[in-house]
Amino acid sequence: MCCLLCEGAVAGEKFSLIRAEEANFSLPMMCGLLGVSRSGYYEWKNRPLSAGRRRREDLKPLIEKVFAESGRTYGYRRVHAALARVGVKVDDELVRSLMRELRLTPVQVKRRRGLTVADRAASPVPDLAGRDFTAEEPGAKLVGDITEIKTEEGPLYLATVIDCSSKAVIGWALDVRYPAGLVCAALDMAARRIDVPDGAIFHSAQGSQYTSREFAVTLNGHGLRQSVGRTGICFDNSLAESFFGKLKTEFVHHRRFASVPEARRAVVRYIEVFYNRRCLHSALGYRPPLEVLDEWFDIRAAA
Repeated sequence: MCCLLCEGAVAGEKFSLIRAEEANFSLPMMCGLLGVSRSGYYEWKNRPLSAGRRRREDLKPLIEKVFAESGRTYGYRRVHAALARVGVKVDDELVRSLMRELRLTPVQVKRRRGLTVADRAASPVPDLAGRDFTAEEPGAKLVGDITEIKTEEGPLYLATVIDCSSKAVIGWALDVRYPAGLVCAALDMAARRIDVPDGAIFHSAQGSQYTSREFAVTLNGHGLRQSVGRTGICFDNSLAESFFGKLKTEFVHHRRFASVPEARRAVVRYIEVFYNRRCLHSALGYRPPLEVLDEWFDIRAAA
């Protein structure tokens, strides 16, 4: 009996594969290659769906929708979390199985080329973060970095400020150049959006923009202590590196920007519409950054 059940399961997998490729290849060829009969396939195809098969078929469009809305970036864990958030109860292993069957493979984050150029004349700055990119409250620890986005009109540079508590991008600035003023503008935006508690830290790489006098004045104006990692060591600023890796691999690398304004609009939309409001983070219990940030402020206001 066990052998018969196993054989039936194998045949079912083969029939599922044939049905998935029926529009692309001839039925006789596929049946011949997989060692099954056409009559067996038609019988399987026309058989009333079992409760289990019906459940799998009902889940497939939901999974495809979540995957598409993520920009083809979600793996099975985040798809499972997104389904759970809208009340769909399903085992994560079933989600993984169905994604494999649907051939939904998320894009992979690749290491990016950094723009950090150290200023050898700058005074030494300590590393106060120590590769710990968590924080007890919003604004207590911020990280920043710069990246380049290519367009057909030339490069566009993006500076960001990320809150370690909520993982939200709370400050950003875009320009066709990347002087110290660019990182200052991103930090000014962050300070407008969130209160910086006493003793708060801003951490970055040892780029000349971040070790400039102009940026030091901006930091002092917002009451932030400066922290820097080592040049060329991505782990010393891994939260900022991770965000840019996602931005490039999940979004920028799949598009061609005809102009700088087009790229600017697309990047702002990615940050404020997708990343901050919809992107589920495992470090946040598969919740989006602004949801976590807003909850913290609501709790503080009610206290």
